[in-house]
Amino acid sequence: MDMIDVDGVQIAYERAGEGPPLVLLHGYVGDGRATWQGQIDGLSDEFTVIAWDAPGAGRSSDPPEAFGLAGYADCLAGFIGRLGLETAHVAGLSFGGILALELYRRHSATPRTLTLASAYAGWAGSLPVEIVEQRLQQALALADLSPEEFVNALLPTMFSEGTRQESVDAFGATMRAFRPAGFRAMARASAEDLREVLPLITIPTLLVYGDKDMRAPLSVAEDLRAAISGSTLVVVPEAGHICNIEAPDGFNLAVRNFLRGSRQ
Repeated sequence: MDMIDVDGVQIAYERAGEGPPLVLLHGYVGDGRATWQGQIDGLSDEFTVIAWDAPGAGRSSDPPEAFGLAGYADCLAGFIGRLGLETAHVAGLSFGGILALELYRRHSATPRTLTLASAYAGWAGSLPVEIVEQRLQQALALADLSPEEFVNALLPTMFSEGTRQESVDAFGATMRAFRPAGFRAMARASAEDLREVLPLITIPTLLVYGDKDMRAPLSVAEDLRAAISGSTLVVVPEAGHICNIEAPDGFNLAVRNFLRGSRQ
């Protein structure tokens, strides 16, 4: 685990491998290592894999109260720059996918490609208004609960029923270390609307979704595919929201093939 300062925010990250840089962005629960270990192990033979802990998660420091999605995106761009990278492939899961879209909007020269896994055009850009409000209010309320209550409320929505219990338990253990301020910041950022960004995307874009995802269903994936010109959708069978943990081999193969193809 390495640390780097980005404009006064301490960012923790994992880095492994050699090759073209691939920056991985986790969702609004968990952290970089817990979410992406299967990709750190599985893709570092061909890529420099970098998994950050977003401000407010893992070992990174909490963001300012009014950080917002723009603050996260600017911090991410600064993080990539502080690592000495001019550009990088960027892959985001759920909130991480929302962040990847905002990064493209604010710093379009930074991502070489986008991989959006179980992602939204922001909750407000992909879900009905009443669902967005319900989800945001639930998140803000959950931030005040005990770690056990927090995990019990959210963990069942993250995986499909067939997921190995070992994987579910391991991710749940990481969720127990959530920080209320950081979780609230990421939830508020998730609720934004990024639909206007989608038709502007001109770089190669891969969409990866589990067909059992109850948080970002395939209807969300189809909307993104229709709005992002030239994007490719890969559906992971029998997988839920955190499809990269449930089906790491299939996920890694899809990402590897996509990134190889984007070099041509």
